[in-house]
Amino acid sequence: MKKAVMIIPHAGFRDEELLEPKGILEKNNIEVKVASTALTPARGKLGAVVKPDILFKDIVLVNFDAIIFIGGPGSVGYWDDPLAHKLLKEAASSGKIVAGICSAAVTLAKSGVLKEKRATVFPGDSKEIIDNGANYTGNPVEKDGNFITASGPIAAGAFGEELAKALKE
Repeated sequence: MKKAVMIIPHAGFRDEELLEPKGILEKNNIEVKVASTALTPARGKLGAVVKPDILFKDIVLVNFDAIIFIGGPGSVGYWDDPLAHKLLKEAASSGKIVAGICSAAVTLAKSGVLKEKRATVFPGDSKEIIDNGANYTGNPVEKDGNFITASGPIAAGAFGEELAKALKE
């Protein structure tokens, strides 16, 4: 069984960006673990309450086939996080699926893994990924090799479908 870890900010993740792709992955028999900076219930921007399964600092990449960063206003906390960057670089170099939706795609770009890759992001953050070497497309969902990015809440379902497809390849 394939496994994915979805990383959320503990406060201010975008509800549909977590819940829609998570549901799609689980329907496709992909085990999903949610990681955050605390194990107490995390709160989404729209009111969803989710209990993380593991601490962000305790993620062991060999246990997962995909690492997925979820957006929302709280996701800026991971943009310059050294551990986030280390995990993303390790995942990329080992051929895992590396993904980010909405503002979380900036974390991928700032880690360096999106250099010269086609990518998308929440439109207001496009300069951030361009300045970090990504080729911004503005599409709802973008896949370039093992890298999948999405523009925001409206693309959450399509993002989930693209993740599921990539994990089944």
